[in-house]
Amino acid sequence: MAEPPIFPQFILPGQSLPSAPDLPRPILDTPKADLPTFTPLLVPAGDLRVLEGTKSEEEEDNEGRPPPPEVKKVTIPWTNYQMPVPQEEIMVTAATTAAISVAATLTATSLFKHCVKVFKPIFMQLAKRIQKKFTKDGTKTTDTT
Repeated sequence: MAEPPIFPQFILPGQSLPSAPDLPRPILDTPKADLPTFTPLLVPAGDLRVLEGTKSEEEEDNEGRPPPPEVKKVTIPWTNYQMPVPQEEIMVTAATTAAISVAATLTATSLFKHCVKVFKPIFMQLAKRIQKKFTKDGTKTTDTT
């Protein structure tokens, strides 16, 4: 059996560290602040009503702007939700673009695979001929100088 490897050993002299210096303990004051206090305003829910002349933020943002003509709203049945839907021309353009891009991708993939199948034997044959040219009689040559 083989003996385990012997690793070199270093014997270092003992270390003596000086003692820590005595530092005075820091005195930190606790921070103080004057916090504002408010008396809560309790209003019963039945007394809440919208004041005349006030509008919601959404109404204020859309005030004076007509809705864009390319967006229609469709009401979803059994809900009160209206979903914006683009015009037919925009939807047809988007769908046509998506279909053409998918068709182009599938065609390019198929064409690439066919080209690989056709060109692979040609490249392999070319690589063998180049290898033969640089070797002697198809065997590897070595220099003995």
